[in-house]
Amino acid sequence: MPTVQHWGNLKAFAQMPEPNPLELPIKDPLIPELNRPLSPFEMRRLREALDASNQQAQAELDQGNDDEAFKIWYRELRLRQYLTPIEEIQALGRVGEIAWTKTRTQDLKNIYTRLLVVQQQSEKKAPLTPELLDAFATAYQQLRKIDESLYIHEKILANARQKGDLPTQIKTLNTLGELHLSRFDYGKAAPIYEELLDIAQSQQDSYQEGIYLKKLAEIYTEALQPQNAVKIKEDLANNYLRNQQIQSIPDIKVLIGLDYDALNQPEKASQNFQEAFSLAWSLQQYGAAGRALAQLGDLYRKYKQDDYALQIYQELIKVEQRSYNYYGLMNAYDKIGEIYLTKKNYSGAIAAFQQGLELARAINYNENYFLAKIDQANQQMSTSEPVPNPKQP
Repeated sequence: MPTVQHWGNLKAFAQMPEPNPLELPIKDPLIPELNRPLSPFEMRRLREALDASNQQAQAELDQGNDDEAFKIWYRELRLRQYLTPIEEIQALGRVGEIAWTKTRTQDLKNIYTRLLVVQQQSEKKAPLTPELLDAFATAYQQLRKIDESLYIHEKILANARQKGDLPTQIKTLNTLGELHLSRFDYGKAAPIYEELLDIAQSQQDSYQEGIYLKKLAEIYTEALQPQNAVKIKEDLANNYLRNQQIQSIPDIKVLIGLDYDALNQPEKASQNFQEAFSLAWSLQQYGAAGRALAQLGDLYRKYKQDDYALQIYQELIKVEQRSYNYYGLMNAYDKIGEIYLTKKNYSGAIAAFQQGLELARAINYNENYFLAKIDQANQQMSTSEPVPNPKQP
């Protein structure tokens, strides 16, 4: 009978992780059993055979035979170790990206582990060459290994700074910025794009300046830093003006107004909303004009200036009618109805909510809300003193 210890050994053996196929000893007909490096002819023949294996694996994958495809790829990756490190790294990245796409977790882990081994072995021999750094950077990005990719790109950037290689600095900074943004690390992304902005401005590259200003505006907005965001957006508005991109100014003016509102500066917020509306109206950008008026009306409501807000929302109705924005019209009537409720103008509120209800039915959205608001206004009207019926909206 098996002993307790015997069963314990079997259990421990069953729990042992399977060896990484990429670290197993290689015995293959394509590799001669010689204690010497492959000759150039042998390497060329091996390279051609492995390229054919890759095509065969891809064909299996295309037919849905994923397991068979990866079996072929494992053989290819093991044999790539007999070629140059760069060729192995590139192959690991290529197959690793497929493993990531196919959610093959164990295969991705095996490939990632082998890539780390190749990196460690390469770093022990000498500092990584630019070619190796580029190969590792690409492979880690293909495997979606952000920390390792950041580490390699920081090395690339340091080398480029040392050599004064500005094009490589710009390219690498852009990659680092995107990597940080991929994990929503706005704190580390912001200084990178600030540096890129400085470079663009020093080169008087107005086009790239606009790209980096837009990126920084998004970053500071997402990071909830309106003080930084408003400065960047004002610079962006000026950039649009210099580049005669007038059509882009209304929307950025609305965003500037929102930042000033967040900074408790209602006068500047109102000024930007009004400027956005005037320019959008002149450009016949009725959608942007509507957004500007909606924000201006909301600003007046926020500061208890309901009479001004009511005038703005009534103007908003005209704008939304021009752009056939039923959803915007519905919201405008809702806000007008709310103001009339506040003023105890129940007949005016009911009329506004009725208009909102018709629009809600037209777009099959939120009908019950407006029915409830009409009931509320009717109930409040029935328990209060009658109020003269104002001009209907």
